[in-house]
Amino acid sequence: MEETPEEEMEYVGFWARVGASLIDTLLVAALTWPVLAAYYGASYWLDDKLFKGPLDFVLSFVFPVTAVVAFWICRQATPGKMALSARIVDAKTGGKPSAAQCVGRYFGYIVAMLPFCVGILWVAFDKRKQGWHDKLAGTVVIRPKKKTADVAFEGRE
Repeated sequence: MEETPEEEMEYVGFWARVGASLIDTLLVAALTWPVLAAYYGASYWLDDKLFKGPLDFVLSFVFPVTAVVAFWICRQATPGKMALSARIVDAKTGGKPSAAQCVGRYFGYIVAMLPFCVGILWVAFDKRKQGWHDKLAGTVVIRPKKKTADVAFEGRE
């Protein structure tokens, strides 16, 4: 990813991150649901078991975990975050997070969601927009600052 000076960056807030998560969820669903429906048939949607079989476990759990962590390691962002020009960085250095930070960040979501998703909602109130998963992994989510209308009209006199 292209490096941007720190003073030109901003922390990404709660609603933008919700939007990025929705994009990622829709992409995973678009990739996995047709395969699951074709393999298990209509009963896939009606059965109340957590996992319908090995393929369901792989596509519904292993694939999303692997894909998200791989995107974070390789691109510092999932497709949803990329759509927002956001990326995950080490909170101390502003550099690329380690693979261990990325894995820890993913599993930190479990901790963040357990008490009524308080750790996720924390993003809305934290000065660095860190959820508990970010704090546990030592990461922040940043993007280039938005240009103001004044900057956009510079030189138009």
